[in-house]
Amino acid sequence: MEPRLNAFAQPIGAPVPGWQGAQPPRREPLAGRYCRIEPVDVERHAADLFEAYSSAADSRDWTYLAVGPFDSLAAYREHLTRMAASADPRHYALIDLATGKAVGTFALMRIDSANGVIEVGHVTYSPRVKRTRGATEAMFLLMSEVFDTLGYRRFEWKCDSLNEPSRAAALRYGFTFEGIFRQAIVYRERNRDTAWFSILDKEWPQLRACYTRWLEAGNFDAQGQQVARLADLIAQQRAVGGKDV
Repeated sequence: MEPRLNAFAQPIGAPVPGWQGAQPPRREPLAGRYCRIEPVDVERHAADLFEAYSSAADSRDWTYLAVGPFDSLAAYREHLTRMAASADPRHYALIDLATGKAVGTFALMRIDSANGVIEVGHVTYSPRVKRTRGATEAMFLLMSEVFDTLGYRRFEWKCDSLNEPSRAAALRYGFTFEGIFRQAIVYRERNRDTAWFSILDKEWPQLRACYTRWLEAGNFDAQGQQVARLADLIAQQRAVGGKDV
């Protein structure tokens, strides 16, 4: 596409007519077939989350987080209390509908409603939700809220550039890799180069269709194994230039 030029023959960005900004995140729960996400609450969620995180065989899930692991429920309650009081990041608990228990958390953060930019971060999934339909559905519910309800233009995912599982998850979820910010953060007395990923509002309709197809009951066999992979559905969609597949 040829760049737009102003009266001085300088290239300028695409028009965004009538832009009034996006809405701030809401506190209403969001429910799907397999999970519900709701603002973290110390009394409702602390014991479930501490138990879920304690089910891990070791502490590797905390390597790329700035907090944890927690050696007692009291220590985790103190941490969750700070999370619950924060407006940005705004933390949510992921509830497994089969058990009614909280099994992980994530947050909406760096909330820039004026420019329509928001980030998902602090993704802390316990072994009880990793690689489940609920884990993927939770991200789908969050994306639907961000784009369809709140009206954001850009949804970001950032992680330590050395965190290969997080980078792989971002790509599987349909985020586009944008590059590395070198020496972006110091945490745990070490350097972090940050990998940046994003989804734009114009990309969301095709991704929504892929998530909807992946989450259908018919996409899972009698043993609960997926028939079509989400990454494959997204790749097929992109291969045909965003047309329905």
